[in-house]
Amino acid sequence: MTPTGRFAPSPTGPLHAGSLVAALASWLDARAHGGRWLVRIEDVDTPRSVVGVDRIILAQLVMCGLLPDERPVWQSTRGDTYKKALQSLRDQMRVYPCGCSRRDIELAWEATGQVRMRHGELVYPGTCRHGLKGKQPRAWRLRCTNDDDSDLHIDWFDRRLGAQTQNVTQSIGDIVLQRSDGLWAYQMAVVVDDADQGVTHVVRGGDMTESTPRQIHLQRALGFSTPHYLHTPVVMAADGEKLSKQNGAAAIDVSQPLAALREAGAVLGVSSSGTTVADWLAGAVQAWAALYPPTSR
Repeated sequence: MTPTGRFAPSPTGPLHAGSLVAALASWLDARAHGGRWLVRIEDVDTPRSVVGVDRIILAQLVMCGLLPDERPVWQSTRGDTYKKALQSLRDQMRVYPCGCSRRDIELAWEATGQVRMRHGELVYPGTCRHGLKGKQPRAWRLRCTNDDDSDLHIDWFDRRLGAQTQNVTQSIGDIVLQRSDGLWAYQMAVVVDDADQGVTHVVRGGDMTESTPRQIHLQRALGFSTPHYLHTPVVMAADGEKLSKQNGAAAIDVSQPLAALREAGAVLGVSSSGTTVADWLAGAVQAWAALYPPTSR
């Protein structure tokens, strides 16, 4: 199988310094493997998508010399594919309808007496796992337990961070695959799309590290291969929070693409003596390969 990486931005705002780091890292890794690099527009959450931003993002990538090897894919066009995946899970009885609102889950959490960490996961307690108990179905959830209802532990390896483990049952709970509004959840879309596009190497921001075990669980449930993973350092804002569109991160200056690439490379620990975008990228591929030698598939 051809080594394949991808960059999957959400069209809620233009690329900023943090998202360029993720784009550059995935591009460098694909090139170091002599493989394909794809771009996927993750607009599955249509209410949050901003019209026209996808085109801005694609133009920013072009200005930085990061050109995909195939035409980009938009998640919003792939609902039928996700529906087939959900039906497969229903046939296996790996998913169930859930009637809980977010408030229901919050009340269940409060009833345990545990203190929830700031920005911590709102762990689903499995309320509807064995029946709706008179509630109306709102969403579809994936069982994140072993077949005997014991806790599910996922062990995996990150090419930068090393060996990782997570008790998915206790850390996450059963995850939503289709939301109460009918929209597909990110976890469902990303796993199905990665498999459908033949993605073998996922390189993305470190803020996604916690999502990896639940995605591996879903991959296994659907009979998909698990890609190699590498999570890059997270770019932080001045207030100590992750740099993001939500906290007003400025768009990268594509009038100075070389400067933007050098800044992103510094975050990744990659440098190059190139004085043009093309030459800088060529040198950066060699530097990346030295840091993260290509993996076999």
